[in-house]
Amino acid sequence: MQQGFSDQVAAMVKAIRTEAPDCVASGVVDMSTGMLLAYETVDAHPPEVLDLLAGATLDLFQGRTVLMIEDVFKERRGENSDQHYFQEVLVNSDNITHLFVRMTGQQDVVAVAVCRKAVNVGMLFAQVRRVVGQYAIV
Repeated sequence: MQQGFSDQVAAMVKAIRTEAPDCVASGVVDMSTGMLLAYETVDAHPPEVLDLLAGATLDLFQGRTVLMIEDVFKERRGENSDQHYFQEVLVNSDNITHLFVRMTGQQDVVAVAVCRKAVNVGMLFAQVRRVVGQYAIV
């Protein structure tokens, strides 16, 4: 039996949270609506912080300047595709590492892994890519 959209999102969030090294939170953002679809965290966070995560993800991947850069790249390379250039973004703060990964088949869906700063970044990328690759959310 095929899982529904929300079941797939929930399963992917859980898999990222449990399989990404040093992961303290995970989530999935739908950039077409600007909504955080699902999340799992080891700590309680105020709802406004979670809402800001969705907006920040949208800005990182589809902010006005980012879209302009992508358009310039496409123009210079003679491409006419709707495919986005920026597929992954890694953000480090003082104590936390955030990895944002765009879904391959669904460019408006981004998975987020939030890990402790001491995380092995190579393992983080490998595990999150593996998990995200297992889900074809449509």
